[in-house]
Amino acid sequence: MTPGARIQTSIDLFCKADASTMPFDFIVGGFFRGKRYVGSKDRRSISERIFGGLRRRARQDWWIDQNVSLPESGEERTRARLIADLILVDGESADSVNTLFSGGRHCPTELSDKERQLAAALNGNALDHPDMSSWVSLEYPEWLHDSLDSVWGDRLVSQMNAMNESAPLDLRVNTLKTDRDSARQALLAEGIEANDTPISPLGLRVHRRLRLGGIEPFRKGFIEVQDEGSQLVSLLADVEPGMTVVDYCAGGGGKTLALGAAMQNKGNLFACDISSKRLGRLGDRTKRAGLTGIRTIDLSSDNVNKQLPKHADRVLLDVPCSGTGTWRRNPDAKWRLDAKMLERHTERQSAILEQAAPMVKPGGRMVYITCSVLPEENEHQVDSFLDRNQGYAAVPIAGIWNEKLGASCPTNSDYLRLTPADHQTDGFFCAVLERSA
Repeated sequence: MTPGARIQTSIDLFCKADASTMPFDFIVGGFFRGKRYVGSKDRRSISERIFGGLRRRARQDWWIDQNVSLPESGEERTRARLIADLILVDGESADSVNTLFSGGRHCPTELSDKERQLAAALNGNALDHPDMSSWVSLEYPEWLHDSLDSVWGDRLVSQMNAMNESAPLDLRVNTLKTDRDSARQALLAEGIEANDTPISPLGLRVHRRLRLGGIEPFRKGFIEVQDEGSQLVSLLADVEPGMTVVDYCAGGGGKTLALGAAMQNKGNLFACDISSKRLGRLGDRTKRAGLTGIRTIDLSSDNVNKQLPKHADRVLLDVPCSGTGTWRRNPDAKWRLDAKMLERHTERQSAILEQAAPMVKPGGRMVYITCSVLPEENEHQVDSFLDRNQGYAAVPIAGIWNEKLGASCPTNSDYLRLTPADHQTDGFFCAVLERSA
């Protein structure tokens, strides 16, 4: 592909993704699967332009809005962002941008008068500017400033800078089939170098993109994709063989697989979700992992109450949330989130806590998890639940951590927060709540 064709492809993908509710990585991945002729260099260039651009969107828009008047969304805005990125990040000149937007075959149409004006104004500038507000320079929505500032205060800069970096690929070793050393060697035999994750005893970290479906360690079920933070909160559920365990918001089943491996196929494991489609995909994953006996429950079915256990040892609640902790992997999510969506999430989280609480037997535990860094979805949510339910109490994380992980616990609080800056994981929150005997 020519440089101009790469730019036009990026514009097309941005416009397609902005008009869809699907995540950007799903849309970009689908595009490349349908275009096998696109070379690896072109894929890398376009992917970096897409996902790098999402990580630079607030600063791009700041420069655009300083110099021209454009709609907040749509193709005009998308083209302007690409122009800004080419000049402010790549160091292209206004003249070279004019050449890229030639109107030739597979290239973007020629620059409009406003776009020429923008290119001329940006010429010779850098992306960062001292006049930018914190939410612009640190790339997060302005309406979230008070919430994020309340969590991190003077550490906001370092935390958000880490959230704006790309994430490595973390893998969880499936202990039903192998151990970490053997899995690492199996990956090395495929030409893939992996290092132990710093905290999780089950994790391997790879610093490049992989097509896992094509490698033997994945096909044989030795490894599964799971961020180290997700591995850690799964371990804090402290499940054992023979228990009755409910993964109440199973989704794609990543934590279900981790729980099943810890249970060694002994006991009762229930995977629940409101989407039968998501639950249906779990079958292939459990088969590959060598897991048996997992029962799936569609929470939207009429007789769901008859299927759910009444005396569970553990109920895992990986609740639907804003996903603010995954911004490293899903930078588009920050620009799709709004206050109404956050309100819907918090209402649903509160409802899920109340629905799940009766399933836990006396002495059992409910493990509340989000991939969010917002207090509204985390501490506030759990504190409110405990105020309403005197039969539950928070179990200090340090005791469980020291027993399951042995290493020094990163918190003295009852609750656990993981962040990219502090732990090199995605952003996670975890609270373990025990029902009184």
